[in-house]
Amino acid sequence: MSPRHPGGGGSGGPGAPQEKADDFRKAWKSMFAYMGGFRRQLVAALILAAVGTALTLVGPNKLSEMTDIIKDSLITGNPDLAAVASIGVFLIAVYLISAALTLIQNYIMATVSQRTAGSLRTDISRKINRLHLGYFDRSSTGDVLSRVTNDADTIGQSMNQSISTLVTAVTLLVGSLVMMTVTNAVMMTVAVLSTVFGFGLMSVIMKRSQKYFAMQQENLGSMNGHVEEIYSAHITVKAYNGEKKAKEEFDRINGELFRSAFRSQFLSGMMMPLMNFVGNFGYVAVCVAGAVLVMEGAMTFGVIVAFMVYVRLFTQPLSQIAQAVVGMQAVAAAAERVFDFLEEEEMEEEEEGEALQEVKGSVEFRDVRFGYGPDKEVIKGFSAYVSPGQKVAVVGPTGAGKTTLVNLLMRFYDPTGGDILIDGTSVKDLPRHRVHEMFCMVLQDTWIFEGTVRENVAYCKEDVSDEDVERACRAVGIHHFVMTLPDGYDTVLSDRGTLSAGQRQQITIARAMVEDSPLLILDEATSSVDTRTERIIQEAMDRLTEKRTSFVIAHRLSTIRNADIILVMRDGNIVEKGSHTELLALGGFYSELYNSQFENAI
Repeated sequence: MSPRHPGGGGSGGPGAPQEKADDFRKAWKSMFAYMGGFRRQLVAALILAAVGTALTLVGPNKLSEMTDIIKDSLITGNPDLAAVASIGVFLIAVYLISAALTLIQNYIMATVSQRTAGSLRTDISRKINRLHLGYFDRSSTGDVLSRVTNDADTIGQSMNQSISTLVTAVTLLVGSLVMMTVTNAVMMTVAVLSTVFGFGLMSVIMKRSQKYFAMQQENLGSMNGHVEEIYSAHITVKAYNGEKKAKEEFDRINGELFRSAFRSQFLSGMMMPLMNFVGNFGYVAVCVAGAVLVMEGAMTFGVIVAFMVYVRLFTQPLSQIAQAVVGMQAVAAAAERVFDFLEEEEMEEEEEGEALQEVKGSVEFRDVRFGYGPDKEVIKGFSAYVSPGQKVAVVGPTGAGKTTLVNLLMRFYDPTGGDILIDGTSVKDLPRHRVHEMFCMVLQDTWIFEGTVRENVAYCKEDVSDEDVERACRAVGIHHFVMTLPDGYDTVLSDRGTLSAGQRQQITIARAMVEDSPLLILDEATSSVDTRTERIIQEAMDRLTEKRTSFVIAHRLSTIRNADIILVMRDGNIVEKGSHTELLALGGFYSELYNSQFENAI
């Protein structure tokens, strides 16, 4: 589904209102389908809300009886206190039961709504692990985070009140209408006519405000994406004097968010005072009409008192319905974004499947083709065979397809044509997690999570001893630095501030050593370290690559001179293949790349 880009609050095309109405219905249909596991609790809560509300409708009739008894007692001078007390006790019991049912209903709805929101967050988290990487190539991190946090929280907070409030309000509205009809048809007509106008205005406002609720959620996602992008790279922004441009972009997004939020909140905010005005107008109309009927002897004073309460009960749901509609609009806007995410196309995953036994490490690329889009083919008929234990270097200019080749090898993407085989078995016949288990990987972009040095090195690897962690850190030359930290290997690290770029790279290489998988991928693994550290790491990687099929991507060609075979890529194809000496002697593209490194050397 293509993302929508709100355009500053325009009204959209001629079909926009109908489209938003359809989106509203679709979002709520998806929500109710998703809440199928809580159907019994939801039905129970709605029944309790209806019964609790219906009990409150008994009160005005009994209050009318009490008023007439008191009035007659004042006239005759013989008060019937027993009858008044009996009605009073009955009303207290009814209202207590109603309050208890409402309390239980609120508890159930709070439980259902928060469990639904929690379940949505869980499903989003699981969905993230099953999505194609292409989704993240076209979506900002902040927008994804906004769906997990803001949208899920909006659903949990607003759904609790909107559904139960709507049921309560509708029950109260219909029940009070029935009771007013039974009590006095003329007075009922006066009360209803005074509120029809309010319903019409509320319907118009609801149709206009829904699109702004959707825009508000989308603009909030854009804001989160911008803030995450700029603040996570604030050093680069400052270094290039990009503060002004970043602020201009922030102001633009903030302006769109302000306009959509203002319009949605302003229009929805009009509902409550509008309904209060309509309710007060109806109250006055009933009082005037009732006074005329009493003076004509058409009804008793007690009926007037009861009707005044009924009018309040009749107009009160209008405000509640307005409030519920606002909440439902917010839920629909958030749910639309969440379910759009959950409906994204997933990678085909084979849950069952055995890993290859005793992986030898032969890798064959058979006419592999791949593109990030129909017109963006990056790998164009790539074919190669790698024997077990060989160290393979993949070199070429930027954009030649080197990293894409690694992504295909790891099954982060599947080829659009051809096949990749490991030990003669197609990777398409192996579950993705089984393919991942066969590789240890060191990328150019390092990742250190908030945890101890030991936890970072032994990431997701069970039964790793302290000696194994220390041995790996010694091998990459970071042991001495770790021992200078306050708590040594128990020092808590974070991705920012604690380590330099080179030290983070050393930690990730040590992580690969501990993983000890049969195949190895090094993608610019020494790009962030100095020459001396690079030499230490190079020696460690030489030991790491022993008896292990390894793929090394490097721009500094001096680091891969000892590779068994060098694959030279250009425009998605292998243009040259051989050892470092053979390729230099060939005097072709590799020789040109290699010698270009020294053209400006002094």
